[in-house]
Amino acid sequence: MNRQQRSAPIDRLVRSRRKSVAIFVYPDETVEVRAPLKLSEARIRQFVEQHADWIARQKERMRKHAPPPAREFAEGEEFFFLGRSFPLKVVPRQRAALIFDGDSFRLAKSALPRAKEAFTRWYKGQALLYLVWRVPALAIEHGFRYQKIRLSSARTRWGSCSVKGTLSFTWRLVMAPPEVVDYVILHELVHTKIKNHSKDFWTRLEEIMPDYKKHVAWLKQNGRFLTIE
Repeated sequence: MNRQQRSAPIDRLVRSRRKSVAIFVYPDETVEVRAPLKLSEARIRQFVEQHADWIARQKERMRKHAPPPAREFAEGEEFFFLGRSFPLKVVPRQRAALIFDGDSFRLAKSALPRAKEAFTRWYKGQALLYLVWRVPALAIEHGFRYQKIRLSSARTRWGSCSVKGTLSFTWRLVMAPPEVVDYVILHELVHTKIKNHSKDFWTRLEEIMPDYKKHVAWLKQNGRFLTIE
């Protein structure tokens, strides 16, 4: 990699009585350099160039963890359902506010002012249908018992298990791939027998789902996109 490719811009230079140079990369990807009062700009630039790869990695990390752009509910915008993304089509008129036809979401133009509510209602309905089928199927397959299923509107907690065995899942979970949904369900089913996150808990979960860690990683990487905010 040549020097020009490695070049790292300084967005803000702050001088003080400090004794060393420090680089800070902020969520908006701006680069701030803090340097001693009398240190030459050439030496500062040299220090920044030496850390150009580190700065690039920090910017990439910021991009990966940045919140998704706000929803506009515009023609062509993509929405997730069971791990796949489908485009939105705004149609002149239809009987229901929102329809999913297997290839796309169709939103009535008259429903645009309440598009978020229409999507929320649709996702909640689909989540309930999916969970009341999949939870008992996995419970029977792996020998678990639970009391009931509850739908929640949690934003970051995918599922939970109460002391009495009630399993709660956020409706946003139905946006994730089926195998990720299975991981969350099995996670909570294991909690019906092991209430904590002890070694025994993770051992039991791994016995049932040997590749569960990749689903945990998927949620950490993509969970912020499972939203209609």
